[in-house]
Amino acid sequence: MAIAYVTEADFEREVIKSEHTVLVYFTADWCQPCKTMAPEIDALARETEGKLKIRKVDIDKSKRLAQLLRIQSVPSFVVFAKGRPVLMEAGVRRKSDLLAMLDPFMPRPEGAVKPAELAQLIAQGHVTAVDIREASAFNRARLPRAASFPEAELESRLAELQMLDGEPVLYCRTGEKSRELADKLAAAGMGVAFLEGGILAWESAFLPVERPD
Repeated sequence: MAIAYVTEADFEREVIKSEHTVLVYFTADWCQPCKTMAPEIDALARETEGKLKIRKVDIDKSKRLAQLLRIQSVPSFVVFAKGRPVLMEAGVRRKSDLLAMLDPFMPRPEGAVKPAELAQLIAQGHVTAVDIREASAFNRARLPRAASFPEAELESRLAELQMLDGEPVLYCRTGEKSRELADKLAAAGMGVAFLEGGILAWESAFLPVERPD
């Protein structure tokens, strides 16, 4: 995916007035670290398509922009949200680092709960994690105090789901199936949250997992 350059002439239209969060990537033709980063930036653009706009600025061709934003070295990154610069970073970054940097400013699916948020809600007793994986997977490893509602059974157990001690938050392995199921239930008039990224994201955040003996 080719990432477009912006200059002083179109910066307002492409960045300031953008409906999406914009990552402005300051670079230069002579910058070897920038060339090293090219695959990471391209991968980021593919992964965030439709949710994030990425634009490049060549500091030699747009010197005024670089001066206004106090860019002192390349590569540098400035995040614009709602037309305002909200974060600046300099130096080589991996795609994962950029995603973590952008995460607070990215749109989130309706009902999505992040691992750290869910851990806090579970600890406070406000929610119950609902595992929609097969019972065998649930029995190997599960979120703390989780309830097992395999996907094939869940729609026949909605009354039971509503009687849990806390508000239900669905989760699966990756977050995809639980999101689809949450959307389906929401369309039927029952709003249910889900764990973004599933149990894989939970474990990646080094949060506790119950592993029955």
